[in-house]
Amino acid sequence: MGEDLPDGWTIERVRSVSGDAEVGLLSLERLVVVEQYGAADYDVLQPDVILSFRDLCLAYADDEWFMGQLDADGSVICWASYGPDLAGAIRGL
Repeated sequence: MGEDLPDGWTIERVRSVSGDAEVGLLSLERLVVVEQYGAADYDVLQPDVILSFRDLCLAYADDEWFMGQLDADGSVICWASYGPDLAGAIRGL
């Protein structure tokens, strides 16, 4: 289930840093896209890991953490890259 967190990171550490005891890893078997400003279509991402923070998600793809929202159908719609640093992306929540 996409448990390829960066070196030194565990789900427990993610929960501690975020202050959210409910953070979980999501299955990679879902559509994950990123919106492109001014474009009608989405770019499809192939993430290595997806972290769920209730309705918000961080998806790691192409060496970057993308912030997004979990849709009712289980897909993840991302709107921005928060860079390669997981701690920085968590602070962006």
